Amino acid sequence: MDTPIIAITMGDPAGIGPEIVVRAMASETVRTVARCLVYGDARVIAQAIRDSACPLQVRCIARPAAARFAPDTIEVVDFANANPAQFAPGKVQACCGQAAWDYMEAAVQAALRGEVAVVNTAPINKEAIQAAGVPYIGHTEMLAGLTGVHDPLTLFETLGLRVFFLSRHVSLRQSCDLVTQQRLLDYIERCHHALAQLGLGGELAVAGLNPHCGEHGLFGDEEVREIEPAIAAARRRGFQVAGPIGADSVFHQARMGRYAAVLSLYHDQGHIATKTLDFERTISLTLGLPFLRTSVDHGTAFDIAWQGKASAVSMIESIRVAAHYAPAYRRAQLAG
Repeated sequence: MDTPIIAITMGDPAGIGPEIVVRAMASETVRTVARCLVYGDARVIAQAIRDSACPLQVRCIARPAAARFAPDTIEVVDFANANPAQFAPGKVQACCGQAAWDYMEAAVQAALRGEVAVVNTAPINKEAIQAAGVPYIGHTEMLAGLTGVHDPLTLFETLGLRVFFLSRHVSLRQSCDLVTQQRLLDYIERCHHALAQLGLGGELAVAGLNPHCGEHGLFGDEEVREIEPAIAAARRRGFQVAGPIGADSVFHQARMGRYAAVLSLYHDQGHIATKTLDFERTISLTLGLPFLRTSVDHGTAFDIAWQGKASAVSMIESIRVAAHYAPAYRRAQLAG
């Protein structure tokens, strides 16, 4: 079989991760494009199957090589660390934070050993992770720490719109301070490399920071002082890059196919653009790692967890996107 093997981490057991994983695994779309296995607790997955009335059964395995990928089975690398009788759905709990970390750590190690092509992650809860004493605030930080990759890139994709982020989980004031010539030039080069890893080409657009890109310094001089010089330097190095382009138009232009991707200058600038376009189909990719990582871009949704209300659309889409890009990403890794 030439479909990629994807390790799906179950996420926080008290959140919607288990139920959307089960519903995704029951999807014909997922079965067609990938061979999936789950890193989690088999008892939790079995409970989610019963609650979802999915015609699936659980098979516990010790490692990916033991998987058979039968169409009526969810194969679980079982940690037996989240007894459904001992945690409360929809609550922040240290035991669930620890369990989510255990799945993530093991799936990453499997990917580093070449046992799986992609790590696909269900949501974790940052408060639960911190309560468990895990020394990382979120998935991206975990991936950086476990792989030794400094500052991996985040790419959002939805309906053909692709958005990179110059900064993520920092305050708005701090994000402005990070808009420097040096950082922008570094990110422009890395974004082009990341697009090539996915088998994509074309021009990268850099979003403006200030309204109307500052109107030549009339209200904000970051464009003149930092952004334009970085773009000019990148062009001299042979990179296809345009900008700065006002954030009120650049995302639409990229969606229409004018640009291969947009470099957003702060967290919400790009999140609002992608999630407004299609919230459920906004998928997060982490690039620059020795393997591809994809994820839903929503949280644990504790308010509806274990109530049968959660949509699996985003999880299905994240697996589909992973399967689509996995071959090109693997070829790029082998080529060095």
